[in-house]
Amino acid sequence: MLLIPAIDLKDGQCVRLKQGVMDDATVFSDDPVKVATHWRDQGARRLHLVDLNGAFAGKPKNLNIIRSILQEVGDDMPVQLGGGIRDLDTIEKYLDMGLSYVIIGTAAVKTPGFLHDACDAFPGQVIVGLDAKDGMVAIDGWAKITNHNVIDLAKRFEDYGVNSVIYTDIGRDGMMNGVNIEATVKLAQALTIPVIASGGLTNLDDVRNLCAVEDEGIEGAITGRAIYEGSIDFAAAQTLADELSEA
Repeated sequence: MLLIPAIDLKDGQCVRLKQGVMDDATVFSDDPVKVATHWRDQGARRLHLVDLNGAFAGKPKNLNIIRSILQEVGDDMPVQLGGGIRDLDTIEKYLDMGLSYVIIGTAAVKTPGFLHDACDAFPGQVIVGLDAKDGMVAIDGWAKITNHNVIDLAKRFEDYGVNSVIYTDIGRDGMMNGVNIEATVKLAQALTIPVIASGGLTNLDDVRNLCAVEDEGIEGAITGRAIYEGSIDFAAAQTLADELSEA
């Protein structure tokens, strides 16, 4: 079970949003590159980046910082990034910079043809990010709940050839009240590709609960606020996950 530290980029800083609201950002660091090397040194085996400005603008907005992070840690571990990826040229630019995976979220739901083309052009390097509330997919920074059932949509995207699905339960993200294990397992059971859980990881009990269902197809969990505010010691959590996975 991979625990994946999140670095959310806004105006060149490392921040966390509460429930996706841009004005409700907590700044954790002015030096995201230093944050990336910190998580590497703590034993992270993958890194999750989000270009928040990009997500809202619909195009890359933190390119220089992202390039610097990739130069610093890209040879040590895979790095995945979402936010503002709306065309194949952007994907190519990021992969050429050393990114391992691109994450397509809202654009996958709004223009599924783009996701299909991306999977064809960059096999194995496209992850889809699905945010859901009560089983229904949300888009546009969670501003809009669609009438798409998350499992149905994920199965369709699996057929397109996506590498994996990052599933965020948006009732919980950044609110520190536990992972929605039941909903995550339900999604993983319906798919043959891996699911990465996101949203709500708060303590070692969440890590234990996730490891207990790892065999259902849950590859990892993205963690943000908890490791910045200290309710989870990242190195201890990854060590625990490794021990449980081997047990």
